[in-house]
Amino acid sequence: MRVGVFQCAGGGLTPHERLARLAAAIGGGSFDLVVCPELFMSGYNVGEALHELAEPRVGPFSRRAGELASRCGTAIVYGYPERDGDLVYNSAACVGADGETVANHRKTVLPPGFEPDHFAPGEGMTLFALDGVRCAILICYEAEFPESVRAAAEAGAQVVIVPTALSDRWPLVAHQMMPTRAFENGVWLLYANHGGRENCTTYLGASCLLAPDGQDIARAGASEEFLAADLDMARVTAAQDRLPYVQDVKRLRRSLSDKTGS
Repeated sequence: MRVGVFQCAGGGLTPHERLARLAAAIGGGSFDLVVCPELFMSGYNVGEALHELAEPRVGPFSRRAGELASRCGTAIVYGYPERDGDLVYNSAACVGADGETVANHRKTVLPPGFEPDHFAPGEGMTLFALDGVRCAILICYEAEFPESVRAAAEAGAQVVIVPTALSDRWPLVAHQMMPTRAFENGVWLLYANHGGRENCTTYLGASCLLAPDGQDIARAGASEEFLAADLDMARVTAAQDRLPYVQDVKRLRRSLSDKTGS
């Protein structure tokens, strides 16, 4: 599976300009999947523009993203503010290489800060398949909980896709926590952050492609960058056979439950 991660420095750009940047980054490359940051469509630290730009799951931006996906022959995951009636969600969608939406995830846990004032929390896990590869989407803060990536791995996910909007205040998350999540679950983890500055937020960058053994396959700096790599799903099997945390955690839960009840 050939994948790309687009670390976009899109502060001040319109949704149309952001898609143009993405198209230029993909260029003539051949990819099965390209991942963009959290709230890629609108920007993250943009205040009331989150509501002004919010659109339904199938809307003008999703159609343009689908056209780009179809033209480039790749699936694209992007973050956007999703309007559903009176509510707005911090969502991430996947459009397939045929231009159709194949998955849509609403962020289930909103971190301290401005997000709870703008978004409703979503529910449930989002799993889908791309060319036979089982994928899951988690958005930013969700992936910082061990339970979320573990639940995705237990459900069979081989690739965990994490659009994020991580500021330079939290380097530990990108450099230590995300490699740990990949390692402790034996999964590929694609972490797509913003780069540069947006209003008063300076993004860390540090987007990465992480192997099932927790090692960096590719890692971005702080500015706009496009990462690419080939993912071998045999490495998921090898990692989970070598250190069967995902299987043994069931035995651990039973043991802890027995002791708690005694």
